Amino acid sequence: MKSAVSSLVSSKYPAISRSLLQHASKPISQRTFFIPTIPRNTQNLYNQRYQKLQIRPNSTSIMASSFKPEQARAPTAFPLPTPPITKFKIGLCQLSVTPDKERNIGHAQKAIEEAAQKGAQLVLLPEIWNSPYSNDSFPVYAEDIDAGHDASPSTAMLSEVSSRLKITIVGGSIPERCGDKLYNTCCVFGTDGKLKARHRKIHLFDIDIPGKIAFMESKTLTAGETPTIVDTDVGRIGIGICYDIRFQELAMIYAARGAHLLCYPGAFNMTTGPLHWELLQRARAMDSQLYVATCSPARDAAASYVAWGHSTLVGPFGEVLATTEHDEEIIIAEIDYSIIEQRRASLPFAKQRRGDLYQLVDIQRLNSH
Repeated sequence: MKSAVSSLVSSKYPAISRSLLQHASKPISQRTFFIPTIPRNTQNLYNQRYQKLQIRPNSTSIMASSFKPEQARAPTAFPLPTPPITKFKIGLCQLSVTPDKERNIGHAQKAIEEAAQKGAQLVLLPEIWNSPYSNDSFPVYAEDIDAGHDASPSTAMLSEVSSRLKITIVGGSIPERCGDKLYNTCCVFGTDGKLKARHRKIHLFDIDIPGKIAFMESKTLTAGETPTIVDTDVGRIGIGICYDIRFQELAMIYAARGAHLLCYPGAFNMTTGPLHWELLQRARAMDSQLYVATCSPARDAAASYVAWGHSTLVGPFGEVLATTEHDEEIIIAEIDYSIIEQRRASLPFAKQRRGDLYQLVDIQRLNSH
């Protein structure tokens, strides 16, 4: 290899060859390192060959424009709206759940009141907090939310407490009866006590991991058909329930609709919880560069379905801001929406998407045009 290179250099540039060979024969300590002058004809050849590849000042923006990042979302994504409040405290109420529905409702009320007393302006409850989590229990504990009052004591309590304490409540989820159908439903109440949104779990929890866990929500429940995003006194919130968190498309739709925060009441189990619960929360937050809050029931090892726990708040960089273990706990943490813009400026995904190669379509928004 050395002789081949030496021959090539000596045949082209004899003066350079002699100098390099003499230089190489000396010990390293005695060598003087230099860059030989490139002959004029070689410089001209270099300039002719690579002049077209020189980067010009506007090449980055021209390249981004050719990638059509705005077309990666259909319809075009909304800009992040200015929230009514920048900083506030959220309360995550990880509650124990028993077969006693009246006790569960009273217990949840006390937890909400305690969270508000500690400064929470937004309170999140767990998935299925008024009922045991089982297909046998769902029909028995289901409530008619539209009828309200005595037909839905769980939502009646949430309405009263949110109005009295002037807080926003993302009311976990409860079994809902609507006609002859049952749903796993999350209700959001505003500071005036009015129902602002209702999310019916879109992706039903139908899994079978041999030797570990099998559960089929579809045996009793019907899947929801609508993504749910709601403007509240603490910002624009996208809602999902438990298994919904596994589907990044839903989170990306919420981000494209201008969500500041995603709330997922959920009850992961002892098989998937250790592996996926925190991972999915951090992934959804990082994918969309916004906040993600989750709330689980506390663990009851004697229950037919054992929840993993570990309610958590994740920031827009995928960082865990607050979490807990599996026992009952009320987590109070601060959300600062100004961090969202900082993270998006550091990692400008929205300007780097390849709308010329792929597209996320929001069917509901597209059909409403």
